[in-house]
Amino acid sequence: QVQLVESGGGSVQAGGSLTLSCVNSKSLYGGYCMGWFRHPPGKEREGVAAIQTRSSQTSYADSTKGQFTISVDLDKNTVYLRIISLKPEDTAMYYCAADLRGKCATKIEKADFSYWGQGTQVTVSS
Repeated sequence: QVQLVESGGGSVQAGGSLTLSCVNSKSLYGGYCMGWFRHPPGKEREGVAAIQTRSSQTSYADSTKGQFTISVDLDKNTVYLRIISLKPEDTAMYYCAADLRGKCATKIEKADFSYWGQGTQVTVSS
């Protein structure tokens, strides 16, 4: 099984920024879809961003576009999620996920991703 390890979460005040990292044990040079999801307390896990690792084509949830930026470093086998202007509503466990079929779907849906990390907690205080 592919191993995904997230890091970069933490506790920040509203208005702050964080960069989350996801290290993939598998090389990303082949071209895959990597996604970021978040799971707020009491709510469903939702996709926030995805990137095709070779073309760098990106997709964002409507609620996060402009606030979230996804990127990939192929040499480091790492996908990043930059979050700016953090709000208390952004508090959630953030998960990295991989779809190794070679492309991303139009919508970021959890059913399309076969591999998941253990998550990194982001907590935003007022």
